Order: sequence, then structure tokens, then C-alpha cells
Amino acid sequence: MVNLDMLNDRQREAVLQTEGPVLILAGAGSGKTRVLTQRIAYLIEEKQVNPWNILAITFTNKAAQEMRERVDSIAGFGAESIWVSTFHSTCVRILRRYIDRLGFDTNFTIYDTDDSKSVMKEVCKRLNIDTKIYKERALLSEISSAKDELISPEEYNLNTMGDFSKRRVAEAYREYQDTLKKNNALDFDDLIVKTVELFRMNPDVLDSYQERFRYISVDEYQDTNTAQFELVRLLSQKYRNLCVVGDDDQSIYKFRGANIRNILDFEKVFPEAKVVKLEQNYRSTQTILDAANAVIRNNTARKDKRLWTDQGEGEKVHFKRFDSAYEEAEFIASDIARKKKRYGADYRDFAVLYRTNAQSRLLEERFIMEGIPYDVVGGVNFYARKEIKDVLAYLKTIDNGRDDLAVKRIINVPRRGIRATTILRVQDYADGRGISFFDALCEADQIMAVGKGAAKIRPFTTMIRAFRSKMEYLGLEELVQDVLDSTGYVKELEDSDEEDAQDRIQNIDEFISKVVAYENSHDEPTLSGFLEEVALVADVDNVDGADNRVLLMTLHSAKGLEFPYVYLSGMEDGIFPSYMTISSDEPS
Repeated sequence: MVNLDMLNDRQREAVLQTEGPVLILAGAGSGKTRVLTQRIAYLIEEKQVNPWNILAITFTNKAAQEMRERVDSIAGFGAESIWVSTFHSTCVRILRRYIDRLGFDTNFTIYDTDDSKSVMKEVCKRLNIDTKIYKERALLSEISSAKDELISPEEYNLNTMGDFSKRRVAEAYREYQDTLKKNNALDFDDLIVKTVELFRMNPDVLDSYQERFRYISVDEYQDTNTAQFELVRLLSQKYRNLCVVGDDDQSIYKFRGANIRNILDFEKVFPEAKVVKLEQNYRSTQTILDAANAVIRNNTARKDKRLWTDQGEGEKVHFKRFDSAYEEAEFIASDIARKKKRYGADYRDFAVLYRTNAQSRLLEERFIMEGIPYDVVGGVNFYARKEIKDVLAYLKTIDNGRDDLAVKRIINVPRRGIRATTILRVQDYADGRGISFFDALCEADQIMAVGKGAAKIRPFTTMIRAFRSKMEYLGLEELVQDVLDSTGYVKELEDSDEEDAQDRIQNIDEFISKVVAYENSHDEPTLSGFLEEVALVADVDNVDGADNRVLLMTLHSAKGLEFPYVYLSGMEDGIFPSYMTISSDEPS
């Protein structure tokens, strides 16, 4: 049910402005999620808009889940027809249906950072690129920046202007994209880029989604990049009912490609736009807001606004200076222990923020000494652990036989005695025939150079084909269990004398629990759907409020979270702000 009485004047103004472009400048803690959900409910109840015609885009799965729950509770009947998802999830849904128009199969794989790095390693080897000069990570970063700006490999090559270094990047970019396509795979940036490409090349597809999404809202608009802006512009072009919510003062993701001009120049792109400012804060005391206002007003590239609250003045912000990072970690650990004892606070009430993940080491050491339980957000991602990557590679091979990367990862896991020279000869055969690595493995008997090695390959391909045939009648949990039993993966761990074998087995058990949770929460669970959900999970999505531990994380990861006690560590020139920021000539 819509309840306008629960809103302040500015929030009510934002909810009632339903037609045409709307820019809601929402300061931190100003109730923007409430405004967005009430606005959706108002569209359905008062404006008689079909829920089917509403799209709400957020930046994290966590935010999408929170909005989904709120929308379902207040919008009532038909709310399930509203698309509430992240940019990447929205694009995946569209591409799963239409990516065949771009020459991919609809069961494409989504590559994570590690997968992309493995592909780039192969690319550098093929192109004889010296990785001491051109590091894989730097090449991928340059390619990612190009994709954020919708610059294709061909366009990038044209822009090299005789620059040898740039030309090598252009070659790597082209070969990287060709390899992804051959593997029927997309990286994270491609999810947005390929959807824009799909819309530009297929007016009928674009028109069908413009008709579908007549009312679009985008949260955290200050964090959008050029590709995301173009996606939203194309979708909203026909009906222009676009509501963007953001705060230029919270634009902290430039290093990830965010373009601050998207929010600063919104009225230039949409001259008829209505602008509403939400400046009343419901989260913090006036002392904290005054401190934030005093810092942010020094920025030049911003729209004028000042946060205020009726929550009272509150406690002062405490500042302590230390001679070393070790002393700082020692103080934070002892202060947490003191507050827990004196005020009865839970460990989950505390967060320690820093600029880079490397700063967590001393804090972790000190917390261990003090017996303080903690979690590091952005540490080793659960799905990046070796044993989990191995099981996922089996599932990807079963789901998408063209994913050479996945097949090569598991061809000898557990050990099957297939030699590296055999794998190279199979790859040469695949390249010569223009087929996938797995299809070449299936024809190993016909590859003269492989010889007796074919006998060791045959059981592997037979097993994968058997898994595929079982997909028709096995549930996902049963399929995963069958993979583990048939390959003997867990048995090999049990028989090994590695120190972490037991931990790795427990991780696999946890993985199975996640598979079960996915099956239970979806009416029609599919292997492609599960792999997609795994690929799109972010570090912050794993933050569990029920887990009673202190959270250690970067300031960027903490955006949008709330804690009663917060420690900012490493607040010194060169770290925060970084040397790069201090020396930059660009307006801040």
C-alpha cells in the first residue's frame, strides 16, 4: 500500500513526479530506497501502470534483494512482474534470449577475473607479448576501460595513431575478444557492451524492450559508466519515463570506470528533467553530517546540497594519531574489546574501514591475538577457491561445451595421466579444424599425433557426455553429487595428506548447500541459471548480518552499509587520499 504520509515534503515530491525524466539527488541516509519503492507502488496503485512495464536497476545484488522485498510487501499483487535487478543481471536476462543475434549460443559462460586472466595469459603467449613489459592485469584493465567507453577492438586499433605500445594492446584486445567468442563466453564488461550492441543492431529487439519497460528507475546513478548510460538512454528513448537516483558527492568509483558527468550533465541530456533534492538525513547525527559537509564542500565537480537531520547533535567524531600502523591496529583491537565489555555491544556492530585490502594484515594479526572474531570482505572469494573453481569448471563444461578454459582446467583433475604434449596436439587439431577443444577431444582417436594418449582421453569425454544426458532427469544437487562421485574428487582429497584437505572438503559441502539453496528458491532451477548467479555474486553480497564478527573492508566495499561503531584506519596523505588523487589535475 502507498503511504505518502510517511514521507517528508521532498520525498513526496519525488514520488508524485511520475512522468518524464526525473533526477533525484539523494544525500546519504536520506531514505532513497523508501522513495523508490513508494514511487513504484504509486505507479501501480494510483497511475494504474502495469507492473510488467516497470524496471528498477540497482548496483548490488544485496540492494536488489532489499528493494525486491520492499516492493513485494507494498505493491502487492503483480509485484513479481516488476524487474528489480542489477545492471549485469538485467543484461544477462536479455542476452540469454537474444545473444544468438550476435553469433553466440544462449548458454554462454560468464568469465570472472581469474578466467579473464587465464585467457589473457594464453593470448600473450600466442602473440609473443612480453608479460614483463605488458602485464596481463594492465592489459585487462586497459581493455575494461575501453569497454566502459564502448570502444570496440577495431576502434581502439584506429586510435593507436602509430603508438607501438597501444598497438600491442589493440592486438591483445582483438585476440582476447576472439577467444571469448570461440569459448562462447562473456566477461563482466561484455554483459553491458553486448546488450548495447544487440539493441543498436536489432531495432526490433530494442523496441520490444522499450515497450516492455515504459517506466525505468536507476539507483546509484553517479556510479554508472558510459556503457551503462547508453543502455539506459536506449531503453528510455521512446517513453522518456526515466527516474535516476544518485548523489554526486558519493561518486567514489571512478577507478572502476564511473563517469561523474552522467549525473552532473543529466539535465543537458534531458532538458525537460525535473530535479528533486533529498537533503534530510535519517541515519546520522548532525555532528557527523557537519563533518561530512565540511569535507565534501571542497569538491569542485558537484551540485550544491547540504545534509541535515533532526536526530540531534550526537557524540563528537574521535580522532587519534599514531606513530605506526601497528600502534593503530593495537588501539582499534583494544577499543573494540573495551566497548564490547562496557556497552555490551556485539562484534557485528563494528566495522574497520581502510583504503586498500593490503592494510588488513596488521589488523587481522592483532584481532587474532586479542581473540576478536572477524571477516574480511574482499578477501579470497568463496567461488575463487581452487576446489570450488574445479567443481564449477565441471559444471561449465557440462553446460557449455565450447568453454575451452573450463575443459582444460579439469581434463587432468583428478589426475588421469593425460600429458601436456597430448593437450597441445589436441589444441592444434582443434585450431586447424576450427572446432572447440572438447569437440577435438571427442575426435582424439582420429588425431594421429595423439596416438596412445587417446585411450586416456576417451573415459573423460564419455563421462562428460553421460553427465549431459543425466541433466534431463537429475536435479542440480544430484548432478553435483554425481560429478563428485564419478570423478572421485572428494575421495582424492580424503586420501591426500595435504594440511588443508579437510577445509577444502568442507568448502565443497558448503558449495552443495548453496546449490540446494538455489534450487529451493527458484521455481525452475537450471544449471545455466545457477552458474549465472554464482558469476554475478559480489563480495558485499556475502556480508551476513547474523554472523557475529567484526567486518574489515575497504571504504568502497562499505558503501550503503550501516554500523553503530566505525573505525577509519590509515587516514594519511598518500594512502587516503592516495598519491594519485593528490597529484591529479582533474576537478574533484
